[in-house]
Amino acid sequence: MNLVITGANRGIGLELTRQSLTRGDTVHAGVREPAQARELTALVGTSGARLHVRALDVARDESVHAFAAALTGPVDLLINNAGRRTRTDDLEDLSLEDALQMLQVNALGALRVTRALLPRLREARGAKIASLSSGLGSLSDNTSGGGYGYRMSKAALNMATRSLAADLRGEGLIAVAISPGWVQTDMGGASAPTQVSESAAGLLAVLDRLTLGDSGGFFDFRGQRIDW
Repeated sequence: MNLVITGANRGIGLELTRQSLTRGDTVHAGVREPAQARELTALVGTSGARLHVRALDVARDESVHAFAAALTGPVDLLINNAGRRTRTDDLEDLSLEDALQMLQVNALGALRVTRALLPRLREARGAKIASLSSGLGSLSDNTSGGGYGYRMSKAALNMATRSLAADLRGEGLIAVAISPGWVQTDMGGASAPTQVSESAAGLLAVLDRLTLGDSGGFFDFRGQRIDW
């Protein structure tokens, strides 16, 4: 398969890239600063020319357009993984500028990349668009409050996913929101219960078995549906 993974320089994005290469996929990895993505670029030499690291800032139109223009051929799977969270986004500490940036990256960034790559996705048979969301974006599950900017950005991403699924179903394209769980990354912290390798393996397994009937769904990395 030909994959595009955004935010591939660390955490879940890096592990998704590593595991995809291991199983023989070709990966176009998007990162804001390729020169600083040392762990990612170290994989280039062992990938058999199947890893292509490219500059990509999902919050900037010109960067997304340049990334898309560099791709040729079909894209079977787009994983919108790039994300941002400001830790002090509770009510009294919330910076509205930070909240806007989270919306720009987490929701509009995924939509910006998806729209730019539509020609490549349409070239593939039954291409899949997976946007990494979070249980914190679930309206029905929010009983604890807080996390305003991050929750709002992921809820917006979920709505974009539903619209993509409806708009693209007739072309056979599949769009889902998927949560990696609470993972031991820089964002999730060391006390998170799920290792990065477990989450990435679960995500890829779920994405592999998606069908058009799943399009518009919200899943966790074990394949269980999450309430909106």
